[in-house]
Amino acid sequence: MTERKRNLLALAGLLAVLLIYFAKILFTHQIIRAPDITNEFYWTVRHFKDMGFFDLFRTHLQAGWDMYANSGGTEGGGTLSLQFLYYRNLLFWLIPAPANVAWFIVFHLFVGGAGTYCYCRLIGCSRTAAFLGGLLFAIVPENASLINAGHAQKIATISFAPWAFYFLEKGFICRRVIWFLTAGFVLAFQFFNMHWQIAFYTCIGIGVYGVGRSVGILIAERQRSPGQVGRLVGLNLVTMFFFLSTVAISLIPLADWSKDTTRGVQSGANQGQGGLNLEEAMSWSMPPEELVTFVVPGMFGFSRQEGGYNTGDIDAYYWGRMVFTQTIDYMGLLPWLLLPLPLIFRRDRYTWLALAGVVGGILFSMGKYTPFYWFLFEHFPGVNHFRVPKMMMFIPALGLGVLAARGLDILRDGGVRGTRAFQRYMVAVLALPALLLVMVAVEMVGRDFWLSRFMDAFAQPTRYEQGPQLVMNRWNNLVRETAIAAVVAALHAAVLFGLARKWFSMRVVLPALFLLFLADTGRVNAKFMLLQDLPPSLRGTKTPVMEYLARDSKAYRVLPMNGRDPMHYASNGIPVMFTSNPVMVQRWQDFLDGFTFDSAMLDLLNVKYLIYDKAQYEKEKDKLGGRFTPVFTSPDGVEVVVENRTVLPKAWLVPAVLVTNEPRQQLGLLRSPLFDPRRLALVESQPSLPLADPMASGSGNVGEVTVGTYEANRITLTCQVTRNSLLVMGEKYYKGWRARVDGKPAEIQRVDYILRGVYLAPGTHTVEFTFDPLPFKVGKYLTLASFAFFAFMVAREWRNRRKVNGER
Repeated sequence: MTERKRNLLALAGLLAVLLIYFAKILFTHQIIRAPDITNEFYWTVRHFKDMGFFDLFRTHLQAGWDMYANSGGTEGGGTLSLQFLYYRNLLFWLIPAPANVAWFIVFHLFVGGAGTYCYCRLIGCSRTAAFLGGLLFAIVPENASLINAGHAQKIATISFAPWAFYFLEKGFICRRVIWFLTAGFVLAFQFFNMHWQIAFYTCIGIGVYGVGRSVGILIAERQRSPGQVGRLVGLNLVTMFFFLSTVAISLIPLADWSKDTTRGVQSGANQGQGGLNLEEAMSWSMPPEELVTFVVPGMFGFSRQEGGYNTGDIDAYYWGRMVFTQTIDYMGLLPWLLLPLPLIFRRDRYTWLALAGVVGGILFSMGKYTPFYWFLFEHFPGVNHFRVPKMMMFIPALGLGVLAARGLDILRDGGVRGTRAFQRYMVAVLALPALLLVMVAVEMVGRDFWLSRFMDAFAQPTRYEQGPQLVMNRWNNLVRETAIAAVVAALHAAVLFGLARKWFSMRVVLPALFLLFLADTGRVNAKFMLLQDLPPSLRGTKTPVMEYLARDSKAYRVLPMNGRDPMHYASNGIPVMFTSNPVMVQRWQDFLDGFTFDSAMLDLLNVKYLIYDKAQYEKEKDKLGGRFTPVFTSPDGVEVVVENRTVLPKAWLVPAVLVTNEPRQQLGLLRSPLFDPRRLALVESQPSLPLADPMASGSGNVGEVTVGTYEANRITLTCQVTRNSLLVMGEKYYKGWRARVDGKPAEIQRVDYILRGVYLAPGTHTVEFTFDPLPFKVGKYLTLASFAFFAFMVAREWRNRRKVNGER
């Protein structure tokens, strides 16, 4: 059997282990219980089941405006690169829903594990050791517990990281441009999976690796010359610039869009300097005391309560100092026991690089608790745009996988096991369970002292629990988890001690260590693999209320007030005012934060219908007043549709404007019940036409507006204008829109803080709005050019290899 076939067989074995390990979430009719999946991710993939086979491979490279969700919006076309992930489309099409979400996740965990396996093999690890490294990356709770958070895209993005390091290392070994290009190409496809923070952190890791590897080469080869230094610098730059050009279809639009978002360069207390304010950016920094969870996983509880109790085997939910956490830092005990071996017996460049990944990644993840992260936040571009330093922990997981693989190879070396250094190592291994048992004793004997000393932390209430019972649940869980950690450490120590004393052979020890690792991580991961029946809203069925609302189709928006998911309406072609998104355009967030029902803010956005539960409406109808009238009740009497009688049409003409570029003043006026958007509009620059005096704008007819075409990327209007006025649309302002009046370009004004409009003189006018953002077009052509160049280079490489093989 050839070496390639052996490696493929090992990867097939890895896949088989993962299918068994994650069988609970794979072979089921249920969906993973996580709000990020049921509220966001599943909505974006459920349509694949209704597509034809060939439709899965079609691409539409035109930036789009979403007219249904969140009162309209876009990220400038930056997510259209998802269309290049054809395997993703095929997976969601082939595998029955909703389990296909879990298959998507496990597939990517396998991809990440396979990349780690290949990297370990590339640097000289045995097949068995590389298998352990790949398995570790795929199932360590630090990565796998992301399932509980519903972070499917995060897992997908993480899975490409090992492959980027693999191709970069192959480039350094071969010193050939094709491998550096491939590393850049992989980084781009990682970015296309849309978790930009993970992609950014991977790029940081790749940059550190490239610099460290280059310096190591220059030191090792000693015969340095300007040409050699220049070549190494050039090869690193090839990776960087090819990544940037390949990812341009996403990166350029997203960079342009992000400037105006809640995490953009003008947001928060850090306004004008770039990024988030300090408090938000430092959120989810891993507290230093939680380093103990690398050995005692449940020291600070597990997961967190989302919409109720998660599972019966969680005795205490997370109660540490982070804002909250849905994941866990644990990576299994075995890799930490193997980590010292390469540090003792194989201190070469790969050991130091992997150790740098582990230590540097952990320091980064600790965020505000380390000067290391503070320095990067203040001086390294981009770091201050993200708020979860702990998200860097996938890099330590990769580094630990490499070190564990190298450690296993050292453990298999009989000569090493006979050395005095190994004996000292074994003393430390045996000391660990003893120390944990001492820790258990200290906890039990000193219970009252520890509880009184840290009562504030133990007594922090959750959404569902508080009081003395909560304190004791947490304390008992802490003691129990420490005891379990002691047992796990003792089992590992017994196996390794038996090997050292030659009681067990490697044929016994290797399976025992693998089984212990699977059992150890499996116990923890089981607490994070939660399922639920598919919510009715995700089944795509239209309710009677939706049938009623569909009559107005796209002309007006609705606002569910009964807690039901707005995406249920949006996915059925009913525009909604608001949907939850982790990143908002700052002005839209300001508008939402200042929203009031007794103002014209609903009218501005064409919100014609509110949806209430019947009992809820009966309680609140007096507060709503005569402006809102019930117009439909569902046949079961549960839901009521309430009509906003003062709603504005899709577009209207305003005779006067008030110029103000002070955000607080604008929002204050919009919030006022006295503000009438039919008579007055708020603008931020002097009008190009003379308009009526705002104080005398209440009289006289301005004209009429008729909507011709109302599509996602194109809107046409016919305006009969009797005097100079401002045409206002109940649509958000965004710089990617272009306007033409009677075929001639017109400048779009920002109106009423978030809307858009154009000035019109008296007469009959045809106004056309089209969405055609320049950043997306520039990025698209750069990416397509990079694809073509890479295809050429791959074809060239293939031809050269065939030529060499033919000469042989």
